[in-house]
Amino acid sequence: MDRARQAVFGGGSSQEEYEPLTGEEDGAALEGSAVLENQDEIPFSWIEYCIFGFLGVAMLWAWNMFLAAAPYFASRFSSNAWIQTNFQSGILTVSTITNLSVLIILSNVQYSASYPYRINLALIINIVIFVLLTASTALFLDASPTAYFAFLLTMVAFSSWATGLIQNGAFAFAASYGRPEYMQALMAGQGVAGVLPAVAQVSTVLLFPPREPSSPSNSHGDDKPSQRGESSAFLYFLAAVTISITALIALNPLFRRHNRRIENKLVHHMAESMNSIEEAERAARKVTSLWVLFRKLRWLAIGVAVTFAVTMFFPVFTAKIHSVREDAGAIFRPTAFIPLGFVFWNLGDLGGRIATMLPFSLQHRPFVLFLLAVVRAALLPLYLLCNVNGRGAVVSSDFFYLFVVQVVFGFTNGWLGSSFMMASGQWVDEGEREATGGFMGLFLVIGLTTGSLLSFTVSGI
Repeated sequence: MDRARQAVFGGGSSQEEYEPLTGEEDGAALEGSAVLENQDEIPFSWIEYCIFGFLGVAMLWAWNMFLAAAPYFASRFSSNAWIQTNFQSGILTVSTITNLSVLIILSNVQYSASYPYRINLALIINIVIFVLLTASTALFLDASPTAYFAFLLTMVAFSSWATGLIQNGAFAFAASYGRPEYMQALMAGQGVAGVLPAVAQVSTVLLFPPREPSSPSNSHGDDKPSQRGESSAFLYFLAAVTISITALIALNPLFRRHNRRIENKLVHHMAESMNSIEEAERAARKVTSLWVLFRKLRWLAIGVAVTFAVTMFFPVFTAKIHSVREDAGAIFRPTAFIPLGFVFWNLGDLGGRIATMLPFSLQHRPFVLFLLAVVRAALLPLYLLCNVNGRGAVVSSDFFYLFVVQVVFGFTNGWLGSSFMMASGQWVDEGEREATGGFMGLFLVIGLTTGSLLSFTVSGI
């Protein structure tokens, strides 16, 4: 990480940053393993960094489009009260179960894995899925809620399959470079994918505010809410198609450069026994069981799971907290203020992910990072001091809610999550890096799934 930090902030290299602590046996045992020196270090490239960043955007963009289109889905299910009430839980259940199942399977398939193929396949699946969803906003609008719900869950299942492929492939591919900067680029890209849809949602509400029901005599010539919802959903789904196609094109130079590196190794080290890039990659790859990786990375793996499990409580609170000044203007009304809360959280999250490039780092102290992830749960009660469901706030301040609660909670998520992911490649052998990337991605999703289930305990506040 030193070269990127020097490019941005200046200063000298600090080789001792990743050396064992003070030589004390207790400290070494607590951390669980020794930091390993990089072999055949790949030079840092800002072009590659930007491509990994865009790949991070593509990883989460599809899921964010499902969230942004929730009002449109609600309008499609308006004639079926049960589906309208439960479709979000259905989407969440299908998504998390599919995603986790795919990651468990992929994490155990290491030797024959082609991570670029997994990434490309995921992007192609997302393109097909969101082309179909885009078409569904204009075709078969008279389909029954039950039929559309079955269609939607099928799309969610395939998209979650693609998400599992791209998470496993992208984290493993980035880890194979042995450069924490590229893992940080993926995490920062995910942060951007959280900010932009939330900003778009707030802007849409402010530019096209929901209209009060009007009499038939005044409604002629006005756009129907359902038509506006179809237009918004069309744009959301089309944006997902565009992002996936752009990522597919942008990744080609990265994959070509990767193949050239493998070819160079093939020529210099394995020419007499290897006949293809795939054989060279597999020869350099060390198949490692998940248990062995867990023993080496236990604090990092559990820490990233705890971080994202705690994070999954924030959507429940954010969806219920109102401004303390609802009559002060359109931005303070729930239709705009609630998505504004998501904007501030995502801005904090993005800031935390970017902040991992600062000289200060705890990546050489996994157990300390783990303790910080656990202590972070103490931030959750701060939400109860805000205006939950309009019942009144203990701290009557929108500034407190947006800048203290949301930004701080988001920042700690971004900083801790990125730190765990970036540190993981430094505690394993070079041949284990790809497996490590997929392994950490698996624990990240385990945290998301656990947090999603636990969040139902506060859904009735």
